[in-house]
Amino acid sequence: MKKLSERKKQWIERTVANDRSYKLYLYNRFFIFALLVLAQLVGYVFLLYAFAYDSQIGYAIQTAVGVLALIFVLTIINRYDRPSTKLNWILLILLIPIVGVPMYLLYGDGKQTCRMRKKIEKAKRENQAQFLEIYGEGTGFLPQTRGEAVSCYLTSYAGYPIYTDGEISYYKSGEELYPVMLEALQKAEKFILLEYFIIAGGKMWDSILKVLLQKAMQGVQVRIIYDDFGCMMTLPPDYDTYLESLHKNIKCLSFNPVVPVFTLRMNNRDHRKILVVDGKVAFTGGINLADEYVAQKVRFGYWKDSGVKITGNAVRSFTMMFFYLWNAFRKDKEALSAYLLPPSEIKSDTKDEEKQTQIHPYDDSPLDKQSVGATVYLDMIHRARDYVYIFTPYLILDDEMRAALMRAAMRGVDVRIVTPGIPDKKMVYRLTRANYEILMRVGVKIYEYTPGFIHSKSMVCDDECAVVGTINFDYRSLYLHFENAVYFSGCDAVMEVKRDCEETFAVSKLCTKENHKRGFFGRLGDSLLRLFETIF
Repeated sequence: MKKLSERKKQWIERTVANDRSYKLYLYNRFFIFALLVLAQLVGYVFLLYAFAYDSQIGYAIQTAVGVLALIFVLTIINRYDRPSTKLNWILLILLIPIVGVPMYLLYGDGKQTCRMRKKIEKAKRENQAQFLEIYGEGTGFLPQTRGEAVSCYLTSYAGYPIYTDGEISYYKSGEELYPVMLEALQKAEKFILLEYFIIAGGKMWDSILKVLLQKAMQGVQVRIIYDDFGCMMTLPPDYDTYLESLHKNIKCLSFNPVVPVFTLRMNNRDHRKILVVDGKVAFTGGINLADEYVAQKVRFGYWKDSGVKITGNAVRSFTMMFFYLWNAFRKDKEALSAYLLPPSEIKSDTKDEEKQTQIHPYDDSPLDKQSVGATVYLDMIHRARDYVYIFTPYLILDDEMRAALMRAAMRGVDVRIVTPGIPDKKMVYRLTRANYEILMRVGVKIYEYTPGFIHSKSMVCDDECAVVGTINFDYRSLYLHFENAVYFSGCDAVMEVKRDCEETFAVSKLCTKENHKRGFFGRLGDSLLRLFETIF
């Protein structure tokens, strides 16, 4: 890690502190990136037009693009993939091959580079070996009960055990969860792990960073991962180096650094939100480390989010998730065993032995052929008997997820989905609304959260089970990003999620066919937008 001069450190501090005279440099980072990418596009179009003036060269280029389009279409047809995704790419490539071919090269495969995939797979194997060495084969695993195949799937394919000890607590807003997170940080004695998509200067991050520095001075090991793209507009370059310069016990990883060129690896981001303290307590949910998530800053009305606190053995899984990425991309790798508590030190907080509490943390990676997040959602929807309640900021569905929701409604399940009343991205909001009509037609109830923007990502089903995490109901979250969540049942937290849903329905607008009528051109525009739903 390179060293920073005192002048550079002061510049970074003032930039993150929102000093207006320095903030311009932060915005310049984004604009420079955008301009360089735009220059590549302009250069690409210019070359095509330049060659087009020469009829022979122009004809050769058109022929080459046509051949490539045909090859890609045949490749897509033979891929084991979702039919809706295949159809979107085939239409785009055949209708506009000059645009469709380059876009497919950039976005189409949805996987990282081989080198990146090998790094993570190696880190997973090494960490898994250390985990088994400490806890033994099958520790924490539970046989399938009450027909809950989700748990068997997560254990067998996702590689994460299910736990029956400890507790999970649900928090319906960021301002409720934040003091609990801060209290846990202040009690840290051994280590703190933070992994977030967005970190932004402000009251929340400033107070957290103050505690992190205090703890580092007390000998606590602090490890931080943030996504470089997610923080492009909130953190300056070299912020990871700046954090490490504060104390020797603080180490930081800027995941997948942004480069101003078209590259496939830029399509996969670390969208996870994980906080682990001493291996005894973990937090996850939709809440990033920025003021709008804890009601300290107003953006798009009231920003509603949610999260969970987990104690007991299940915290191990969050520690493993963190070090999968850490050890894959840091040269100075760390032994997972140093961050896993010995079995004798882990105490259960569960006092009611009659409860069959099940806590199952898991993550999802774009590297494998398994979409863990989508599979968990689909299984819960398919098995629902009475109701399914969903919070999501974006509703961009493929055929399989759309069909599952519709079938559930048609067999009498009360399916309710809450989306934002005030959007953060206008184009994505339009695409979200394009999914309303077909769902409402079969009885799915869709609510728009009128107080503002709902960022929660959760599902609760039949008073039995729930999921809270980082996974949106959109293509990017389900298939392109690194994500995480926790599936739980047999505990009070399930009913807390349900109560939050019922309170949210009461302050949201129920959408109907009448108040969402669209004319011919509106429907046509929505149809064209769906061509790009695998990119948004």
